[in-house]
Amino acid sequence: MSPVVVLVGPPGSGKSTIAALLAERLGVPHRDTDTDIEAGAGKPISDIFVDHGEPHFRALERAAIVAALAGDEVLSLGGGAILDPDTRADLAGHNVVFLDVSLGEAAKRVGLGVARPLLLGNVRTQLRNLMEARRPLYAEVAKLTVQTDDRTPSDIADEILEHLK
Repeated sequence: MSPVVVLVGPPGSGKSTIAALLAERLGVPHRDTDTDIEAGAGKPISDIFVDHGEPHFRALERAAIVAALAGDEVLSLGGGAILDPDTRADLAGHNVVFLDVSLGEAAKRVGLGVARPLLLGNVRTQLRNLMEARRPLYAEVAKLTVQTDDRTPSDIADEILEHLK
């Protein structure tokens, strides 16, 4: 078994929203590795970062991804999941969709008062830095890139479903 589709992209790209919609339309479950990590740790990701640091979080994330890639659902990965070279290698051969979003749109969607540990401080600057560093890695693993700016979740899901046919 393997996921029907794997969604990757920066914070604010719509991964969770689109994954839930795709899962509903395909009649399969949706799995979000960030949710899996929080459930396993018994605390929010922001607390994991504060209490144990980013390396500990990334180890939990890696384990969650390995487990999730064995399932047959729509899978959404956390924004930084593709930083791990082993994860990028594991995504080869899967239907990976990069949900791309502009900085302005991502900043609007994420908001300024967010509990995202890597966006502390100036959210817009931090988000821009993350997006610039990660965009080539998202593109590397993706079989399809979908621009999400000014589009409804339904339109985005339609494009992905058309690609899966």
